[in-house]
Amino acid sequence: MLRRHRVFAAAFGGGAVLRLITMLGYGPAMWFNDSYEYVSVALHPRPHPIRPDGYSFWLMLLKPFHSFALLTFTQHLMGLATACLIYALLRIKFRLPKWGATLAAAPVLFDAYQIQLEQLVMSDTQFMLLVVGVITMVLWKRRLTWKAGAVVGLLLAMTWLTRSIGLPILALVVLYLLVKRTGWRPIAAVVTACAIPVMAYMGWFASAYGKFAMTNSDGLILYMRTAIFADCNKMDIDKYKEVQLLLLCINDPVSQRKDYAQWYLWGQGNGDGTGTGEVLHRWGINKKWSEITNDAASKFATRAILSQPGDYLKVVARDFFRSFHWSRPRFPDESTYNMYQFKPYVEIDDTGQPKRLPKWASYAGGRTDTDAFSYEQGPPETRVVHPWADIMSAYQKVFYLPGIALGGVLLIGLYGVAVRWRKFGGPVVLPWLGAMGLLLAPAASAEFDYRYVLPAVPLACVAAAITLRHGVTWGRRRPRSSATSGPTTARG
Repeated sequence: MLRRHRVFAAAFGGGAVLRLITMLGYGPAMWFNDSYEYVSVALHPRPHPIRPDGYSFWLMLLKPFHSFALLTFTQHLMGLATACLIYALLRIKFRLPKWGATLAAAPVLFDAYQIQLEQLVMSDTQFMLLVVGVITMVLWKRRLTWKAGAVVGLLLAMTWLTRSIGLPILALVVLYLLVKRTGWRPIAAVVTACAIPVMAYMGWFASAYGKFAMTNSDGLILYMRTAIFADCNKMDIDKYKEVQLLLLCINDPVSQRKDYAQWYLWGQGNGDGTGTGEVLHRWGINKKWSEITNDAASKFATRAILSQPGDYLKVVARDFFRSFHWSRPRFPDESTYNMYQFKPYVEIDDTGQPKRLPKWASYAGGRTDTDAFSYEQGPPETRVVHPWADIMSAYQKVFYLPGIALGGVLLIGLYGVAVRWRKFGGPVVLPWLGAMGLLLAPAASAEFDYRYVLPAVPLACVAAAITLRHGVTWGRRRPRSSATSGPTTARG
């Protein structure tokens, strides 16, 4: 098999070596602000109010080994598995040449930011593998059986439980199957197999918070999206009947507000709910993620969008097009940007000592640094080891997919959808819409973040590769005439 697929095998081996160097240079794992709560849930199982627990379930399975290095190793395997799915789908199902199928998998194998994301204690690599697995199964089957539909449904449930954006992926898959006229049995199997685990999780969430839902944060995150432009003077709020909405009004003029939305959810307030501090502090620290706060924030955000649709579309478009910059502007702030970097040095705190994990309170009543230590049964901080860290730091400066290149790949996929308009885009439309949705959804409901771009890349590459498998033509390929396929005879 290696001889038959030597091009991909060589690329796969190169990607594996880069991941090994990363593990040697930045063990046992790298950390992001969200990482600590995933670990906390794994140690103290409970439904989290901000995000679903799918990734924490994976940490629970690995907990007996007490090794973040093992966790990141499995995530690197997930990245390599994603590349294998792309290659297998394009090579076996769509008959692309070996070099073409390998080229489509190359961004997953070699993008430095993809490799760095796999080294983080974060859910995005697991989410990406699940999404690519769903798309691969749906495209692989010409006629989806109900058994295959059940597997797709279970994968979609795992996707949804890993990140909330799995719900639009479910809607996209069901719509695609309806357009393909797959039949009611496979579609019913997809929906049922997805619904059972999700409903069970929502029941568990209801037992803890009294609300049948996945999280208590969807309204708050949408509020964050609208906070940078919402003007209460334009929203027609009744100051006598809608006091809850008035509490969410921001006193600062729009021109003086932060240019990134995350501040209005995660920023530290001034203690009195005024100035540029976090407005949500007016509700009290312990009530920030409560159902009443989330519902009020959802109503406020909806009112802001309906009252100022132009301003909303402006910020959504601005964040969407951030994905296509040639360089990587430092957004949303320097601290967040640096969390995606392979730094060849140990960070130092204010006392001149190596920086330790933050001592934040976790939702289980513990502390983020002690939870991480308990999971690892040892120091969990990232250890920068030379020369491996130097290699990956230098590699990251050159080898990554620029945003403008991703835009070009998406345009190729759009062309593929357009030329197949009689078939509603054919097989190209599913991965292309999936990629566009993964880029557009954060811009519309939260805010741009570089890690949200990476799961869209493999789907965009699949769509472009399917488009180019027969070359660039407009309309149907005309079969070669039999008169030109052999010698001709003249009539007398």
